This record gives sequence, C-alpha cells and structure tokens, in this order.
Amino acid sequence: MLKDGINFEILFILLCNSYHRKSFPMTKCIATSLLFILSVLLTELSHAQESDTTFIKKHFTTITKSGEYRHYKNVKELNRVAAYLKSVFESYSDTVWYQSFEVDGRKYKNVICSFGPITAKRTIIGAHYDVCGISEGADDNASGVVGLLELARMLQGKELSKRVDLVAYTLEEPPYYGTQNMGSFIHAQSLVKDSVEVEIMVSLEMIAYFKDQKNTQDYPAKFLSLFYGKRGNYITLVQKIGGHSSVDKWCRKYKRKAKVRTKRFKGPESLVGIAFSDHRNYWHFNIPALMITDTAFFRNKHYHQSTDVMENLDFHRMSLVINAVYEMLTD
Repeated sequence: MLKDGINFEILFILLCNSYHRKSFPMTKCIATSLLFILSVLLTELSHAQESDTTFIKKHFTTITKSGEYRHYKNVKELNRVAAYLKSVFESYSDTVWYQSFEVDGRKYKNVICSFGPITAKRTIIGAHYDVCGISEGADDNASGVVGLLELARMLQGKELSKRVDLVAYTLEEPPYYGTQNMGSFIHAQSLVKDSVEVEIMVSLEMIAYFKDQKNTQDYPAKFLSLFYGKRGNYITLVQKIGGHSSVDKWCRKYKRKAKVRTKRFKGPESLVGIAFSDHRNYWHFNIPALMITDTAFFRNKHYHQSTDVMENLDFHRMSLVINAVYEMLTD
C-alpha cells in the first residue's frame, strides 16, 4: 500500500527480515513491525490535522518571491498566483474553480475550493491575494492566502457536516477597495443571487505578525490600550456592533479552541479598521461575517510597504491561528 510515498508492504518485509536476522521470534517480529507502521500512520494523521510551517514557508516563497508584484495592473502576476493557488487546491479537493470577472477591460479571478456536502449550509473562509503597490505583501495578505492552502491540506478527506468554501479573492486593495469591483463583493453578490444559505464568513486578513515587546500595539482610540494592552502578541476577532448573534457564538468557541492568545473586538462599522477587509462585502449583503487579523497597520508598520516580507513573520503563531480555524470547521 502506498501512502504519501511510503510503501508499507516493502517496509513490513524489511522490518521482518531485520528482526529475523537478529533471531527474534516471527510473532514478535510481526507485532513489532505492525506497531511501528501504526505509529507512522498516526504521526502522519496528526501531521495532516495541524498546520505545518514547512508548507507555510514553501507557499510564502512561491507567492511572494517571484520578483513581481501582484497589484491590479500586473494581471500576469495575479494570474500566476491564481494558477498556483488553483493547482494546490486541486491536490486536496476535486471541487475547485475560477470565478472570473472583468474590471476596466482587464480579466480577474477569484479562486474557490470546496469541501463537504454541496447542499449543506455554507461556511466561507476568505482571503485576498492581491497587494497594494510595490510590495511582496507577505503579511498583507499572503498570510491569509497561505492559511487557505493549509486549511485545504488539512481538510482533505475529512467527513464534514457543513459545506466549506475556501475563497481567494483578487482586487481587495486600492484602487478598487470599497467598490463593487472587489473580488469579495463579486463573490458575496453571487451567493445572494443563487440563494445560497451561508452560516458564516471569516476573513483571514494579515495573520502572521506578532510582537512581544511593550508599545508594539496601537489602536484606533488610545484608551483601548487599557483593555487590550500594548503588546502586539495576540490575534484579534473583529466584529461589528449589531451583527449576527451567530458571530458571537463562533468567536467565543474559537477563543476556547485557540492555542494562540486571542482577543475579541466589537465596534461600530464606522470605526477605523473595523471594515478594512473582504468581510465588509458580506456585511453589505447581511451575511454573518468577521475578520481574523493581527490588526494590520495598528501593529505591523510594514503595512503597504516594500518591507512587508516573509522574513518579518511568526510562522509558528500563524500556524496556531490556522489550527483553530480548522478545529472550528471540523467540530
């Protein structure tokens, strides 16, 4: 039997021959060999259900280190990244497609990967793959997109009670931010048009920048530091006041599951930063939605700069953020 490149039949024979040469009884040889193979399988299973920093680094390198910048004018680079996302998704799911649309004479693509029963209520996990200007866009927002790729790997072969759509959007950044040309607006609008029942949408927006030092965390209002602290060492679940109660329930559950420091923030949609990602477009259509974020420019001063590179990021804590999302999807 072949499993991820391991031929267990050959491994079993080799182990038995090794033990036989050492004069082990055949029954002990078989038992010991089976225990060893079982331990390998269990290790692989555990590995598959946790985010892996080796995969994370590989995806970051492929997405951000091409020497090109995936902004709205560079359609060729956007298409290269979209094709890479699609190919990775297709290695884990047989339901992957482009959602194509045209803006100002250019053709753009969202990339969608699905798991679970097609008729079940849908959970959307989304992240944008475009950047602002001349930037590698590692935290903003290769981190969110790599999160999608890792979730796809972890969800492969899982029996799910819900439908999960992993959606990589384009055109989140200026000049299309806040317009109906955003990839996430196109996607959210299509759900409403098709009368799709959505349980919740979660936007992964910059999830890999953490700082343990004092005075590394800012806020839209200074007094908030009294409640949330001055260290940028946590991930934030961002909600709007007056949103759906299902979002409150999801956030409470996520906090219990997460092995990374997690804080909730709920504020008016008009507060700076609250709506600064793709979840805004689901709010527009009254779909329950939230954002998971390291708080972007309130912490990461490389935001929208050429210095937003993968070398600045904390892959371990990012992996813990992803693990908790996975647990929410498979609970």
